[in-house]
Amino acid sequence: MTVQTRNKILLFALYSLALVAVILYSFTGGREQPVVADPEKVTLTFRHFWTKEHDRPILAIFEDAVRTFEQQHANVKVNFEGIDQTIHREQKLKSEMVTGTPPDLFILFGGAEFEPYARSERLMDLTAFVDDQGLVFRDLSLWTLDDRIYGLPIEGHAEPFYYNRAIFRELGLTPPATLEELDSVIDKLLESGIIPFALGNEEQWPGAIYTHYLMDRLAGPDLIDELTQGKDGVQFTNPAYLDALTRLQDWARRGAFNAQPDGVSTEEAIALFTSGQAAMYLNGNWDITLLTAPGAKLNASEIGVMPFPALRTGGPRSITGGYSIGIGLSSELTGIRQELALELMRRLYTEEVQQRIVYEGLRLPSMPIAFDPARTGPVFAQLHRLMEDNPPMFIAYDNVLSPEVRRTFLTINDQLLSLAIEPEEALQLLDAASRAYWQLRNSTGGDTR
Repeated sequence: MTVQTRNKILLFALYSLALVAVILYSFTGGREQPVVADPEKVTLTFRHFWTKEHDRPILAIFEDAVRTFEQQHANVKVNFEGIDQTIHREQKLKSEMVTGTPPDLFILFGGAEFEPYARSERLMDLTAFVDDQGLVFRDLSLWTLDDRIYGLPIEGHAEPFYYNRAIFRELGLTPPATLEELDSVIDKLLESGIIPFALGNEEQWPGAIYTHYLMDRLAGPDLIDELTQGKDGVQFTNPAYLDALTRLQDWARRGAFNAQPDGVSTEEAIALFTSGQAAMYLNGNWDITLLTAPGAKLNASEIGVMPFPALRTGGPRSITGGYSIGIGLSSELTGIRQELALELMRRLYTEEVQQRIVYEGLRLPSMPIAFDPARTGPVFAQLHRLMEDNPPMFIAYDNVLSPEVRRTFLTINDQLLSLAIEPEEALQLLDAASRAYWQLRNSTGGDTR
């Protein structure tokens, strides 16, 4: 046998021994250090309602965060679905909460809307999660029930008046500080053939912004609190609210709003404002992305921001706003699915995401982060300056009213604007809806599912 042949035999023997060792290790030594199998595939559902044009920046921010999370967790798939806000809030989520089958994570409104879900134990208690992560928020009052936290706000908002500075300058108008001055501005605009208020009330709630401002100015903030708490003897039918609804309908009769606002979308109303056909637009800061979109006919520097006028000179000019939009988690989540859902929440509530919400979405941050208002553009910067003055804030009435009363509030408001109902009847219908709600709540021990 040649040396070369012996070497080949030796090499083959060594290879065989190595192969046997690997096989033996997998059966014996492997028991001490097992080979980790592919982790089980996990699917989470995350429902949002960022389906409108003005929500595109927010949608992009959260899509990025979700996709990054998936890349870092190869075994996890997040079904990130968007549906119409009204369908989500008024139909799907309500029925899912009754059957105990909500999505794993979902966009939710705090306050009156989240409370029945928390009381019926359909929402995950996030108190320990907030404490463990050391998360700090500007305001959690709308997400807290009996000192427990059941959801986390993702943004804040405010609902100011936007006005066309060029039109005001041309007509010699100044931003009105009182309701009397606002009526005078309306008259001068109508005389000049300009629509005072651009309103897209296709979804009903935008028109209600005018109504709850008038109700707040004429009745003050305490009355709505008493109504939402079911205080005995307190009714919607009262002189102050009658005055508020009468003023709203008077504006509609005078032509202060564009024609048939119930058939006009938000985008169409903004087009009326930015094209100079309407002088003012009342809505949330979420619409600033549309007001200042590339190609808009009205230069952003010509858009002024002001609070809704006070009842009288020197009176309070509180602003509708707060931290009512956030994320809730299903209490049905357990085990690894719960751990992964909370891990996703950690990725969503970071300084980076909050800064993107400010700079790209032009929304107020829900967490106390640092940002440069100069980078947000002239309109949001004005809003930020306005909020720095710390004006009193109140939650939109359609968010503090129970969902059952809220539906009536939005319906009668739409009918008032179309002159299909008188203010007295509208208030009577609100009282009837409120009585029915409290009778049901009292008979079911607070569970109105």
